[in-house]
Amino acid sequence: MTALILDGKALAQKTEAELSERVTRIKAASGSTPILATILVGDDPASATYVKMKGNACRRVGMESLQIELPSSTTTEQLLACIHDLNQNPSVHGILLQHPVPEQIDERACFDAIALAKDVDGVTCLGFGRMAMDEAAYGSATPKGIMRLLEAYQIPLAGKHAVVVGRSAILGKPMALMLLNANATVTICHSRTTDLQGHIGRADIIVGAVGKPEFIKASWIKDGAVVVDAGYHPGGLGDIELGPLSERAAAITPVPGGVGPMTINTLIYQTVAAGETSRQA
Repeated sequence: MTALILDGKALAQKTEAELSERVTRIKAASGSTPILATILVGDDPASATYVKMKGNACRRVGMESLQIELPSSTTTEQLLACIHDLNQNPSVHGILLQHPVPEQIDERACFDAIALAKDVDGVTCLGFGRMAMDEAAYGSATPKGIMRLLEAYQIPLAGKHAVVVGRSAILGKPMALMLLNANATVTICHSRTTDLQGHIGRADIIVGAVGKPEFIKASWIKDGAVVVDAGYHPGGLGDIELGPLSERAAAITPVPGGVGPMTINTLIYQTVAAGETSRQA
């Protein structure tokens, strides 16, 4: 078989056209433009690049981006004050605190200070809990993007055995719960899992979120599996050895061009939704 390519780049471009129309309607109805506020603390080059990419994505759909840059000496209290001001600003519909922050800052406290209605990146404990209980909340951007990609390509999830390799707070854990809410049977694997290869070999759906280039070998994955690679490393490598799977898997996400574009697209998608909700309130 030839694997179906789950093209996140194409889906993101299609969605941006739809989001542009929704932003136009918001402007016409309220006279205001949805705004995503991004907070960058310190001078990490990679983080600065990510923030710039998110700003560009906002502008492509007609949104505005409020970019706040704070020095690396910023304290937890100063960052909390900044977040509080954004929470109180009715013109701001979404808040993104770029990860990571300098080590002297209590990152979790700052994430959780973001108002639920503006947590468009899905990083608060409250948002995570509501998502886990299948209540209204904005999901973590990468796993929510993966779910949107699977839905767009009509990949069946109910009754399937999904294996998620990785348990981070913003990817592995929420990914597992989103799949569970979609009626998949879910196994979470991590650095202390025994017989990792055996677990992966039984998966109908495998999500690689381990952060190591080609850590998951193609030979571990059974024929006909749906393979989602959430990793990206220098040289265009993901967390999964994808090459040999092009003729064995039912579907794969390419690296690059699969999961990556859906992460930023989902952030924008959820900010537009927050703008629509704010207008209706």
